[in-house]
Amino acid sequence: MDILKIEHLSKTYGSGVNAVHALSDVSFSVPKGQFLAIVGASGSGKSTLLHIIGGVDKPTSGKVYLDGQDVYAQNENQLAIFRRREVGLIYQFYNLIPVLNVTENITLPLLMDSRTPDKKHLQELISTLGLQGREYHLPNELSGGQQQRVSIGRALINSPGVVLADEPTGNLDSKNSREIIALLKEANKKYGQTLIIITHDESIALQADRIITISDGRISSDTHIRT
Repeated sequence: MDILKIEHLSKTYGSGVNAVHALSDVSFSVPKGQFLAIVGASGSGKSTLLHIIGGVDKPTSGKVYLDGQDVYAQNENQLAIFRRREVGLIYQFYNLIPVLNVTENITLPLLMDSRTPDKKHLQELISTLGLQGREYHLPNELSGGQQQRVSIGRALINSPGVVLADEPTGNLDSKNSREIIALLKEANKKYGQTLIIITHDESIALQADRIITISDGRISSDTHIRT
């Protein structure tokens, strides 16, 4: 069963002689629970693709379906709710709120929805992330690796169907990078969430079930490594 379907997706910035075609007629689908790596040179369009999948940046043309739902048939308010509930976004630079502690940063998507966190799920997540004893630490009291674990927790707290990670280890040393990828793979298997990672790191890409390569805004290869 495909959880994500991309149909003839294109994105152009600017117009006329200044137009930049970031994506051109991109189509593919992703089965539920798959670990997909998207690779490509800087400026190839891979981050644009991820942001469109996540409801952050609108396509110029084409369709994005998540769990059968036409993402861009929604209005702005519906899109905001979609981003909070249906997609978990992880960035290279953590994007934590400096005045909120670990628990508050992780549960922020729920608090923005005026929902009460499930204490059992929250504690399980904190344990899985190795953040026990740091629940009330502020971001500036944490290492880079710990901050990225918090951002992963925030992405997973809503149990989204799809987790999107844009260069999640780009700001970390090799030890922390390995640990972060191991955590994402564990969440992928444990919670059955579809995982899509943008990466320049070949060793990370080769751990995925599938690798899509983007070149000049188009898919240049789509390789299934394991099923």
